[in-house]
Amino acid sequence: METGKYKTHLQDESSDALFNYKRRNSLQVKIGDLTLGGAAPIRIQSMANTNTNDTEASIEQCIRIIQAGGELVRFTAQGVKEATNLKEIHDGLRKKGYNTPLVADIHFNPNAADTAAQHVEKVRINPGNFVDSVHTNKRFEYTDEEYKQEIEKIRTRLIPFLNICKEHKTAIRIGVNHGSLSDRILSRYGDTAQGMVESCMEFLRICQEENFSNIVISIKASNTVIMVQTVRLLAATMKEEGMSFPLHLGVTEAGDGEDGRIKSAVGIGALLNDGIGDTIRVSLSEAPECEIPVAKFLAEYISQRENHPHINGIDSQKVSPFLYRKRESLSIENIGGNKFPIVIAEQSSDGQGLTADFVYCSDGKAVAGTNSIVDFSVWQSRSNCYPLFHASNAGKIKETSCGIKFLSLHYPEADDQLLSQIDEKTVFIIQTNHQNGVGEQKAFFHLLLRKGIKNPVVIKRSYESKESSQLQIMAGADTGIFFIDGLGDGLWIEDKNIEPSKTLSTAFGILQAARARVSKTEYISCPSCGRTLYNMQSTIAEIKSKTSHLKGLKIGIMGCIVNGPGEMADADYGYVGSAKGKVNLYKGQTCVEKLVPEEMAVEKLIQLIKDNGDWKER
Repeated sequence: METGKYKTHLQDESSDALFNYKRRNSLQVKIGDLTLGGAAPIRIQSMANTNTNDTEASIEQCIRIIQAGGELVRFTAQGVKEATNLKEIHDGLRKKGYNTPLVADIHFNPNAADTAAQHVEKVRINPGNFVDSVHTNKRFEYTDEEYKQEIEKIRTRLIPFLNICKEHKTAIRIGVNHGSLSDRILSRYGDTAQGMVESCMEFLRICQEENFSNIVISIKASNTVIMVQTVRLLAATMKEEGMSFPLHLGVTEAGDGEDGRIKSAVGIGALLNDGIGDTIRVSLSEAPECEIPVAKFLAEYISQRENHPHINGIDSQKVSPFLYRKRESLSIENIGGNKFPIVIAEQSSDGQGLTADFVYCSDGKAVAGTNSIVDFSVWQSRSNCYPLFHASNAGKIKETSCGIKFLSLHYPEADDQLLSQIDEKTVFIIQTNHQNGVGEQKAFFHLLLRKGIKNPVVIKRSYESKESSQLQIMAGADTGIFFIDGLGDGLWIEDKNIEPSKTLSTAFGILQAARARVSKTEYISCPSCGRTLYNMQSTIAEIKSKTSHLKGLKIGIMGCIVNGPGEMADADYGYVGSAKGKVNLYKGQTCVEKLVPEEMAVEKLIQLIKDNGDWKER
């Protein structure tokens, strides 16, 4: 991917913006009475999972989403019939006193998009299947002339839709999904961030030519690293071409419970920290109204960084926002080098199979059978622990003979005198109390990169949460970005209000969500919508209960075939709704069994895992 022409920072021309929070300056658009982008707050939305032809059920669910704080509500419209019935839903909501804009979600059917644009405030179209053939795993070769002809087909079909939107003052979302890139895009760009961006830009350029600017953009993936890098590349590409359309953020198929919240916070939070994002949807495999509090908390948490005390940092020019490149670090016993990131905690185990690599013993009493860390003053009288130095006693590091020496510090303390005290056995633990802790810790990494200091770094964050779900969101948003960008060598989360087993689980969850360390079964599950062909929530619960011990295995649980096979492309096994009450089973990207009755499908999935040698008994 050629990204050299783009700036390594995304907000403005100074490296100052890499460390100091500032929202990207985006175009402001109108969606009904709602203003999105520009100086407007980050807008919160969700998607209904009712049958769009069931007017009353759809209205009732829509009201629940609105009452929870949703500012936009999206409905699937598989065909013209569903698109037409959106008028009934829209009118029914207005009669009940609700003015919230509605969004139609369109795949495969541009005629449905034309109809929906006459009845709702916004229509989402997917460039991967609006005109192009959906991804079929085939590879076609296109000459330059043939490729231009395909673009003309898009133009011919898109312009009438834009004219309808102009007439009815309807906004559109150009929504690219990693799992539904067209064969044409794949033939030219492959399954890459550049291909996803180009899929979007083809449509944007036509909209620009037609003087249509009431547009919101999204690029989504279930892989947080791909999602973050691609949205950054899109923002940079738009800027290069003089565009500044607002961006909708989301991690597709994030899952449910702790995993879904952490994965969404890691992916969405990384971009919000960059100042990117004007509206968000947290996609959970739960009731749609459950998504809203999570999204609101995340948006409000990031917004607290506004107008923070200035952070003095200098861009090392050695970190690309578009490509993963792990920071080169020394290998010190089991930390750094090419090893996966460690976890430090105040409890050795979460009781569910997760075990900390190091245990910090605040009382100075080492825990038998663990790699214990104690404060330096206590360590001097003990020989079976690792010492933790603070900046004030860093001068004693070189006087100490020990396998690993942990040095805890804040970025402002990292002056030349302190850095001169470290040796080849020192591991940094970087803490922060700054209003924009992400920016301050980022400045520390760039300081090390500029000075050529390769000692490993553990990111430490301390919280006082009201509940574990808040911790998951805050810690995910604050720390995941460092592993997505390949900077961190370890993670230490503490929260005096949350039991240590939960903070330990949260740390491992963040590393897994950032694709840095696999410690448990990963479930790639969609949030369900009106296209879902079976009971998503009960199925996820059943599959989890029977497979959660299969550490490292990735299982996709998808409601339908629209994005399912594509979004779970890196899953080891897949469970995809294919017809009413029927399921297709996948090994990798290959469908190995079709139209399995729902009541038999979970057991068939387990048998498929066993047949391929990936099953382990508990």
